[in-house]
Amino acid sequence: MRVEVNARTYEELLRKLEGLDDNVREVYVSLRPTKEVVVKILENAPNVEKISCPPSLYPRVSKKVIAALKQLGIQLVPEKKPRGRPRKYDEETLRLVRELADKGTPIREISTRLGIPLRTVYYLVRGEVRR
Repeated sequence: MRVEVNARTYEELLRKLEGLDDNVREVYVSLRPTKEVVVKILENAPNVEKISCPPSLYPRVSKKVIAALKQLGIQLVPEKKPRGRPRKYDEETLRLVRELADKGTPIREISTRLGIPLRTVYYLVRGEVRR
């Protein structure tokens, strides 16, 4: 099981790490994994195999902490998380909108059929959202 622990302070992070259990295999912490944080993770989740943190904090992790985790067979890796607002419509929906428009289906019908606002369908059909 994978657990994400997000906190603003180390006190809050250590408190939230109390809730881990034996089923946890991966832990993501939003703050730099210090010796105290790693000890708390290992106390509460002894079966952990991987600990990850933001890539900006990874270079600041102590070499001793990394070496100790490596000796225990636990990976410490930087994990890039997507930034910004998540997309509202998935790739399949976008493809379907464009496909229907290419076949000549009226924009209003596409909007009604898929439950997408009319203005958004126009936006998608014009191709302003290309990925």
